[in-house]
Amino acid sequence: MTRILAIETSCDETAAAVVTDELEVCSSVVSSQIDLHASFGGVVPEIAGRAHVELLEPVVAEALELAGGSIRSPGVDAVAVTCGPGLIGSLLVGLSGAKAMALAWDLPLVGVNHLEGHLFAALLERPELASPNVTLLVSGGHTMLICVEGPGRYRLLGGTIDDAAGEAYDKVARYLGLGYPGGPAIDQLAATGDPRALSLPRSMREGLDLSFSGLKTAVIRAVEKRPDIEVADVAASFQAAVVDVLIAKAMRAVAMVDARALVLGGGVAANSALRAAAVEAARVAGIDCALPSMAMCTDNAAMIGAAGLFRLRHGLTDPLSLAADPSAQLEMALG
Repeated sequence: MTRILAIETSCDETAAAVVTDELEVCSSVVSSQIDLHASFGGVVPEIAGRAHVELLEPVVAEALELAGGSIRSPGVDAVAVTCGPGLIGSLLVGLSGAKAMALAWDLPLVGVNHLEGHLFAALLERPELASPNVTLLVSGGHTMLICVEGPGRYRLLGGTIDDAAGEAYDKVARYLGLGYPGGPAIDQLAATGDPRALSLPRSMREGLDLSFSGLKTAVIRAVEKRPDIEVADVAASFQAAVVDVLIAKAMRAVAMVDARALVLGGGVAANSALRAAAVEAARVAGIDCALPSMAMCTDNAAMIGAAGLFRLRHGLTDPLSLAADPSAQLEMALG
């Protein structure tokens, strides 16, 4: 059995995991920095990088210990690490640590694209997941519709042309004084609001690309006209608009590629309204719907390990000169 140590430090979570080639998660440790960034209303890259420096070694040590190993005797066959996209300072901390471990333990190094990690997250919990499927990858930095034809075989169908959905959540939450991160705050508040209180636009441009910048501006203009409106009603109206657009575009993609399943991925996949709408849309279309657990929605190293094992199995290892790429694109065909 092949076991891999995976490290994820693309943004503000320091994570490490040990995963087997049978997609068994032996350990998964995530240290969040939310408290460090909350007072700033968003992630501060320099603070994130410094926190990773402090947290990486203890997080890795805990992940190895939970999997029956240690820093001196790791009990793994390779080291996988996120090399992009993400914050350059954060990426460099994880990549430097992974290189040092691979060198010290004389193990192969496997660089993993963070976006591909999210695509493998579904397989960790649903190894029997049918393909082709359409994965709606929604986070603070990315909103993408991807046709997954199988592990390592992808087609990008559409993406955001401006703000990602998660970014729009954070900006609207900041405007409403709800703090950071904005997604959970709006989701919780929206449950008590009226989603029809504001008439907000749904950007249904042709094709499968998405846009949320105009919606954010529309929320601000609407509140300026109705300053006494309940914040819960604003949150509910905004969330309903986002979910309507995401699900409409996702189901358009499902029909286009004759997908057998709809899959959610990324931090916004934890949103209760989006999850409920995805399940219902898939039911109506007569296809499967794969919702990640809360642990697999947020950034974690287990998904990086799963993607790393696939690359390792296909001989796709990397030299110690591997560079971090903050703007890395998803490779469409591997193996």
